[in-house]
Amino acid sequence: MTKSTTFHDLCSTIQTIRETRGSNAKISTCASYLSKLSDDELSLASRFIGEGAFENVSGKRASVGSRTSGLAAADFCEIDYDHVFKPCRTATGSSSETIEKLMFATPGARRKREPRPWSLPEVEQVFENLFDVSGRADKQQILLNAWREMTPVEIKYFIRMLGQGSLRIGFETRSLVSAIAKAFDHDSETVRYAHMITGSTGKTALLAKKNRLDEATFKLFHPLSFMLASPIESRALETLNGYICEEKFDGMRCQLHAEGNQVKLFSRDLNDITTSFPDILSDFREKQLPPTVLDGEICVFKENTIQPFQLLQKRMGVKKPGKKILEKYPVIFIAYDLLYNGRQPIFDETLNERRAQLRDISETYNIPMTLQFPVDDREHLQELFDEALSHGNEGLMLKKEDSTYEYGQRRKSWLKVKKPGGTFDTVMMYAHAGSGKRGGTYSDFTLGISVKDDERYEEEFIPIGKAYGGYTDEELKRMNKKIKELTVEKYGPTLGLLPQLVIEIEFDDVQVNKRTKAGYTLRLPRFKAIRWDLGPDDVDTLKDVERYYQQKIDAERTDQSENPSFIRPSLTSQ
Repeated sequence: MTKSTTFHDLCSTIQTIRETRGSNAKISTCASYLSKLSDDELSLASRFIGEGAFENVSGKRASVGSRTSGLAAADFCEIDYDHVFKPCRTATGSSSETIEKLMFATPGARRKREPRPWSLPEVEQVFENLFDVSGRADKQQILLNAWREMTPVEIKYFIRMLGQGSLRIGFETRSLVSAIAKAFDHDSETVRYAHMITGSTGKTALLAKKNRLDEATFKLFHPLSFMLASPIESRALETLNGYICEEKFDGMRCQLHAEGNQVKLFSRDLNDITTSFPDILSDFREKQLPPTVLDGEICVFKENTIQPFQLLQKRMGVKKPGKKILEKYPVIFIAYDLLYNGRQPIFDETLNERRAQLRDISETYNIPMTLQFPVDDREHLQELFDEALSHGNEGLMLKKEDSTYEYGQRRKSWLKVKKPGGTFDTVMMYAHAGSGKRGGTYSDFTLGISVKDDERYEEEFIPIGKAYGGYTDEELKRMNKKIKELTVEKYGPTLGLLPQLVIEIEFDDVQVNKRTKAGYTLRLPRFKAIRWDLGPDDVDTLKDVERYYQQKIDAERTDQSENPSFIRPSLTSQ
């Protein structure tokens, strides 16, 4: 008979996974825990680790933002939100970690908390209660009632589960699938396939435990894990044999499910974004498609031109855009793959086979579809790359013609060839302790830009992004030595630094983010160089960031009338 588990047991296991070095060791720790659970506990534990408070396919969200939980925590800990909580959060780089530390350290919080053993179903009910209420005050009251009976580590992971994303423990979905396979003695690929078509880690774990993985079935309107591309520079390509080429659009990845009047759109993180794009919804409802799943891209398309991603941001996250936004930022869905056709999934068929079926659907139902081009040689590849950039697109996608749809994987079947968006010289403001194989070192860094001559700010530097890659082991050792000399404050695993170490950072793009002090964040930032030769006076400014952002919007883009990157059958057939 299995021993009942508690939420504290689960959170302790999650914390152990975070502190464990090496993927195999992390998988073994998780597998050992999962193998001892009852059916109901297994389903909930797998969901909480892999998906969060709710199944991705449920469409539910607790809608508890960092400000809501932060204000509740400040009240609970009897501290000032603006003067104490926010600086602590800036220092740690994590709202949930800040709350964990405050719950442990503040006398007010210690006095109020009387932890008790929570069962997983009880925690699930708290998540449901948060989903059922809409007001901030009501949500905060539910949080406070739960936190009174939880330990700090439970509170931290409770908050992270509400975020419906990564628990940030160096253990993503792929590792969880491997842990489920190990726990119940199955092949990882078989478990991964079941997870892909069910869209649920909880259901997958139960099927694995009961040796019923072959019963996993795909349901329309439940998102599938996306196939991912590996970044590569054109000069690093060993061969072009077997690859076909298409342009990489400056848009938002989207999976479209349709059957007749019913249409749903899902983002790459498997969130339902249907209400944000009523124009696409209306267009596809009129098409009256048979059961279909398309993989593609949403782009702002105006005057026969794909517009900058920055303009698409005006639509993203807007649940019910008004007429003015719809007219100013019209969007289009461009398909480049077909995953479900008629009554059966086709992701096990080759790309060429899937594209042939997509072409038939595109012509029959007037669906925009990417054009693909054979690549003769590297000179031809460069010509295609330059054409993509002139269209305002990010670069190229190279896809193996005989590849199946490798859902949730990042291998070499799809390659993205992109031009770096740009670089800024930034200053290191905070260093965060690493986990896993980087445990014992500071390997995650908050980087800032200068605002000392900016009348809008009183500080000298403000954060612009976090980066944790792009340096060698030797460079990391040298940085850690320098960090010890620059440390002026310590907040648990985070160090506050004198702003002296300059990092040249490379990024894909600049995005508006009103939740940050700068008002912007960098898309996919990574180290380009550690500028030992520069000092804080050489750091780029917020005005440089704003200038770069505006230049991207103002850049000229060639329209799609000549050498188009996609086809629209409704126009070509006229």
